[in-house]
Amino acid sequence: MRVAGPTDGLMTTPDQLLRTNLERVFNERDAQKRLAVIREIYLPDAVMHDPEGSVEGHEAINALVSRLQPTLPAGLDFVPDGAALAHHGLGVLRWHTSPAMLNGFDVAQFRGDRIAVLHVFIA
Repeated sequence: MRVAGPTDGLMTTPDQLLRTNLERVFNERDAQKRLAVIREIYLPDAVMHDPEGSVEGHEAINALVSRLQPTLPAGLDFVPDGAALAHHGLGVLRWHTSPAMLNGFDVAQFRGDRIAVLHVFIA
């Protein structure tokens, strides 16, 4: 599955969307930079589900990540484990943290060229 890129007019794969989410949303410490990326890769009414609850919309997703980051050790990064698997509007990307602390996977539902729903699983 290939979808049109959010702002660059290029083709973007589900793998690229999920990697961008992991690397430029969850790893970004600057809330304004993170929000700009969220607006590019998520639909305005996107929903994110994690073990603590669910949020809807760009600002709420940004706030969720802002609340998460202070609970993690300084210097911790989320790292993809290989390429995402995707078909029929769904994709999954396994990830771990460096240094090793957590691992899990993200499952996304895509609509058009953006993430509509993201489920975050922590193992």
